[in-house]
Amino acid sequence: MKTALPLAVDEQAVRETLPALDVRRALTAMFRALASSEAVQPPQTLTLLPNGAGDFITYLGALADAKVFGAKLSPYIVTGGRPIITAWTALMSMETGQPLMWCDAGLLTTERTAGTTALAVDQLARADAARLAVVGAGAVGLAHLRHVAPLRAWESIRVYSPDLASNHEKRAAVQAAEPRAEASASLAACVKDADVVMLCTSSGTPVLPRDALTKPALVTSISTNAANAHEIDPAWLPEMDVYCDYRATTPASAGEMKLAAQQGWSPEDVQGDLPSLLAGTCAKPAYGRHAFFRSIGLGLEDVAIASELYRHLSNRRDEAQ
Repeated sequence: MKTALPLAVDEQAVRETLPALDVRRALTAMFRALASSEAVQPPQTLTLLPNGAGDFITYLGALADAKVFGAKLSPYIVTGGRPIITAWTALMSMETGQPLMWCDAGLLTTERTAGTTALAVDQLARADAARLAVVGAGAVGLAHLRHVAPLRAWESIRVYSPDLASNHEKRAAVQAAEPRAEASASLAACVKDADVVMLCTSSGTPVLPRDALTKPALVTSISTNAANAHEIDPAWLPEMDVYCDYRATTPASAGEMKLAAQQGWSPEDVQGDLPSLLAGTCAKPAYGRHAFFRSIGLGLEDVAIASELYRHLSNRRDEAQ
């Protein structure tokens, strides 16, 4: 029997399709499925390439409702100059075992990362949160801005990156992502009196000083895939209400959590994760102190958004026939 070839979707095709994807719906359904054991999320794995040539991370996941499973492969390839970092997702059918789609996951990774943070902000931020701060104005920061701007009646939205004030193109991109956003001249000015601070950098070391916040706030962090990367001081964790995307796997991978554990902090101190928040089975922050949400990026997020892409492209293909 002849088997249909899987869809092959390059970056340009993903870019053209992104506006039509319901990222929030796909991620919400996925985390609810994880809470009800209708999804499986193994730990991510890091594989070193021979002779110091780099590494690749494998992100795995399976979704029962969508009847799909898959893997994203994200290599970090050492070169004579800037390293090469790519990401591709394989989506497969849980019913037939056949491949459904092979897609460039670069843009999808940015969207699912921002979408996951947005779910956390919606669940964890005060209902009356009024001041939003975004640290980082690259593609990931702008995606966070787009996803989170509609979630509260923000009175101020401030964005900071070291070159934003002098880079007209970056400032224009910030305005295009959210017209209410204002560029801050310094990190301190950006986060002053903030209710929510989103760290959206590729830094492997802390970018937010422990004394920068002027009142209890929600701090979200994504960091990067460098070894033990962390955007806040690990010693800060015992002083915060800590949440993450998935408590079964994140503490073993997130840099500041691994380092904090070496200093006496325990992963048992994680207050909750997105599955338990959406299921209503964990307490939310009382804001007597700062709250911290850490996302490492889950294979299930990649499978969920790839499945959403496949569903949309398949429907469009069927309509065209």
